[in-house]
Amino acid sequence: MSETIRVDADVVFARRDSGDLLLDLHRPVTGGTVPVVVWLHGGGWFAGDRTLAPDLARHAVATGCAMASIEYRLSSQALFPAQLHDVRAAVRFLNARAGHYGLRPGAVGLWGASAGGHLAALAGLTGHLAEVPGERESGAVPVKAVAVSYPPVDLDEVVADAEAARPGLDAESTPEARLLGGHPARLPEQARLASPLTWISPGAPPFQLSHGTADVLVSHRQSERLHAALVAAGVPSELHLLDGYRHGFLNPPGRLDVALGRVMDDGRLAADGEQAAFGFSDIHDFFRKHLMTGETR
Repeated sequence: MSETIRVDADVVFARRDSGDLLLDLHRPVTGGTVPVVVWLHGGGWFAGDRTLAPDLARHAVATGCAMASIEYRLSSQALFPAQLHDVRAAVRFLNARAGHYGLRPGAVGLWGASAGGHLAALAGLTGHLAEVPGERESGAVPVKAVAVSYPPVDLDEVVADAEAARPGLDAESTPEARLLGGHPARLPEQARLASPLTWISPGAPPFQLSHGTADVLVSHRQSERLHAALVAAGVPSELHLLDGYRHGFLNPPGRLDVALGRVMDDGRLAADGEQAAFGFSDIHDFFRKHLMTGETR
């Protein structure tokens, strides 16, 4: 594997008051330029880092695309929309340095799970905009494909679901409230801007959504709502509902999005392999279809 993949680790792509933001780039050694897929980790926006990822070297070989695992500021460091700004900054960086890293400019995909899926969806849907609210940097960050697993897309509804399931829950301590700086119901404009549903337009990139039907942390209704809204806008979207799967199935074994192992499927997609109705090969096919167009140079 090491002979076919080049790794550029600890690359600084943005500087923030809270510290430098880093990415690790896994790139197939092809002799030509390749598309790049940006991986966004989960962790409820308050935990996790760029190492909370599937085997990106393996996926780079399987897709023929470079894989960049990036950091973004956690909710303890900055409130939303800082996290979206960071994702957009990473895409701008990779496009600007495409020649240096052997990447194909503009051929960018986003891939994320849970909180990372939420940010991937947002970044994909706002990619055509030169700026989003509160952003200091400028310039559109067009994205050609977005694959997300178990993403929260309506933060108010996710918190309402949690309150209904756990009476007495301190909703101000939920990941969604920590991201926004308060209960989504008290911050309707922030919650609206943080919802991918707000940003859907007919020009959005193709989406692939996957979600477990037994997910009690983020209901599969979230993916169903996003899929329905994309289709209604004429955006290509495929929805895969995995029967009996819970949250976290995309994670590498031994790592969790949040410390709730009793309600998580840690690493299940890798463990089940291609015997499942949906697997990594479906994600590979999706990115190859939408990113591997034209010849590398």
